Order: sequence, then C-alpha cells, then structure tokens
Amino acid sequence: MARTCLECKQKISGRTDKKFCCDHCRNTYNNRLNRDSKNLIRNINNKLRKNYRILSGLNPNGKTKTTKMKLLEKGFDFEYFTHLYTTRSGTVYYFLYDFGYLPLDNDVYMIVKRD
Repeated sequence: MARTCLECKQKISGRTDKKFCCDHCRNTYNNRLNRDSKNLIRNINNKLRKNYRILSGLNPNGKTKTTKMKLLEKGFDFEYFTHLYTTRSGTVYYFLYDFGYLPLDNDVYMIVKRD
C-alpha cells in the first residue's frame, strides 16, 4: 500500500513511519493544525510581556509605589498576571514572573521585585 504525505498527498518513500514528504509539508501541516491555539497563547504572552515591561520600568530599585492611574496610562492590564503570592498575614501579591504588585489604599500600588 502506497503511503501519502498528510499535507500534499504525494507519495512518500523512506521510513515506514514517515508521515510527510519533506520538512516544509510537516511545518505547514502542524502550523495549520495549531493556528487557533497559538494565536491565543501569543496574545496572552504579549499582554504578560507588556505588563512585565511596565512594572520593571516603574520599579528600577526593587520596591516602589505608584498609582493605578499611572499604570493604566502606560497600558497595564490588571487581568493578566502569572501567579499570586499570599503572605502569612493573608496579604495577596499579584506577580508577573519576578515583579509583583500589591494593591494598597486610595488606588495606590506597591511594586516589588522578588529575588
């Protein structure tokens, strides 16, 4: 039985478990297959990266305070963060990799860098 490429349907020669005739067909097939999920992941990573750049730009010394308005003006999106950190006292920090922020009173935020 003749085997055919999953992408271009041409005849395949070589190994018995081979599914594609060339690297181009393999890449095209997999890119088409994963297109939707890659776009979602790419968009989320872009938002996380932008938030990270904003926090690192506002916090050159390891710990500082800023306002919610200043974060929003720079394009910060509060819905995107990588993880939460809860202290023993119950205080919740929102982290983007190694930069975190803590909501304080009157729309003030403390930005910290974790070592």
